[in-house]
Amino acid sequence: METKVDRILINKNLQEIVQVNPDTSVIEALAVMEKYGVGAVLVMDGKKLAGIFSERDYARKGIIKGRKAKSTPMTEVMTANVFTVDSEMGIKDCMELMNDKGIRHLPVVDEGVVVGVLSIRDIVNALIKEQRQHINFLENYISGSIAG
Repeated sequence: METKVDRILINKNLQEIVQVNPDTSVIEALAVMEKYGVGAVLVMDGKKLAGIFSERDYARKGIIKGRKAKSTPMTEVMTANVFTVDSEMGIKDCMELMNDKGIRHLPVVDEGVVVGVLSIRDIVNALIKEQRQHINFLENYISGSIAG
């Protein structure tokens, strides 16, 4: 049976969703990312997902464009059209979406409420774990049928 997003979120043991607001400066957002050891933060307008800001956004929309990190707000550099998934989605579909869209982070939204964020690392680790379980099952099945 395929692993669902909700299982990954449970295993991540989320204490909080790392976020900033649309008026947060680039330098402040980068400090938040460094503090939590993440490569992206959600940009939240109250409880509404306004966008996502990643290290890649900083490089491509900030530095390269000559924007100042101390004075540039999230609204100028964030990705506004965010691809999201819900907690019932399977991890293979998440991987396909990430691959097709060239993204590394997926906010998880249930009934309009952000409940977590998945990184490409989370998905890859879950897929590896799932494959190990399949291999163990097959090895046990083969061992059992040969011994029996």
